[in-house]
Amino acid sequence: MAKVKTNFFCQNCGHSSPKWEGKCNSCGEWNTYVEEVVSTKSASADIPKLGSAGKQYEIRSITEIEANPETRFTTPDSEFDRVLGGGLVPGSLTLIGGEPGIGKSTLLLQLALRWKGKKVLYISGEESEGQIKMRAERIGIRNSECYILTETSTFKLFKQIKKLQPDVIIVDSIQTVYSELIESTPGSVSQIRECTGEFLRFAKESDTPVILVGHITKDGSIAGPKILEHMVDTVLQFEGDRHHLYRIVRAVKNRFGSTPELGIYEMKSAGLEAVSDPSRILVPDRDEPLSGVTISATLEGIRPMLIESQALVSSAVYGTPQRSCTGFDMRRLNMLLAVLEKRCGFNLGSKDVFLNITGGLKVDDPALDLGVICAILSSNADLPIQPDNCFAAEVGLSGEIRPVNRIEQRIEEAAKMGMKRIFISKRNADENVVKTKSIEVVAVAKVNDVFAQLFA
Repeated sequence: MAKVKTNFFCQNCGHSSPKWEGKCNSCGEWNTYVEEVVSTKSASADIPKLGSAGKQYEIRSITEIEANPETRFTTPDSEFDRVLGGGLVPGSLTLIGGEPGIGKSTLLLQLALRWKGKKVLYISGEESEGQIKMRAERIGIRNSECYILTETSTFKLFKQIKKLQPDVIIVDSIQTVYSELIESTPGSVSQIRECTGEFLRFAKESDTPVILVGHITKDGSIAGPKILEHMVDTVLQFEGDRHHLYRIVRAVKNRFGSTPELGIYEMKSAGLEAVSDPSRILVPDRDEPLSGVTISATLEGIRPMLIESQALVSSAVYGTPQRSCTGFDMRRLNMLLAVLEKRCGFNLGSKDVFLNITGGLKVDDPALDLGVICAILSSNADLPIQPDNCFAAEVGLSGEIRPVNRIEQRIEEAAKMGMKRIFISKRNADENVVKTKSIEVVAVAKVNDVFAQLFA
């Protein structure tokens, strides 16, 4: 009979301790230790050996190792490929997290159904076969190479995987899977760590890409110990408001590509549809100019986009002015308001300021600064800005207009969307940029220069 013992695990970082402690010695968080039953039996021989399990590894000099070219195979979803950096890498472990009901299962199921020429195994521990079949019929795609398995035991899972030999595996979700080597309940820290480790070993030995779905906590982080995100190769965050149509897949960590990439989807009755040209959706057509509305040219990864900023400035009623923003950093908004107050002479200290980035996006590109400031000034003076004006520059603490990277791509995107004029920093304005014929490029050095150009 196996010897059983209990340990206390930190729910934040996964650190273990033989006794309960108020503060975790590893991550410093308070009241995060939970007691779990842990089995010390080593029954790894019960798990079927898959791939090159008998491969011997030796110490080698880095100059003796041959670099294999990175091979990828593309998925049926162009937006998913964009976020991954060009497609799935064989043997990679990908973790995707998001709020309940945001559409994670729908996205991965329609990915499995659209994948032609690959055997895809969709493992579900949350739904029955009938529920998955109903969603597949709603999506309206039939694929005989998409296989469904409703099982939660890793020992039984790997037996079925060895029998099928799939090309891609999707696990929905990792919190529902349990290993018989650990006697704690599914979803506990030790179970999540052990199950992820088993799928990691399988992926590396068999060169089979595995996609894991992870739940998230109240503060928006992926549930389980932080070590879970360190074990996987790629971490994707599925964002969006359930009351809006658009969903965003953002790369938080990617060992095989760049992290700032994102993919945009539109939720429809038949599933999620990729948005190939987000600028046309995020920037609506207006019949007449409105005060407090500006268009900015931003970059998400390698993709240029036009985003609309909306500001509302009004007199404070209750003495203390309110500062509120959606989709923009609150601390950066306070900094920009201080620049307008100190350097430019605009009296905004007694005004309520509300800022909104349309489309439900969260933007951290500094090139949005100039558009945000112009939207605030436009609302404060109640003077509309022409809808064919665009902005792409950072604002410094002294009120200067600072340059941003890849300005040519921003200008091309603005011109493609029909913008007539774009405001950039003087230090971005070289000869090739200024000579653009399809759009007027206005180079400015100070915030006051922009105000004079817009409202003269």
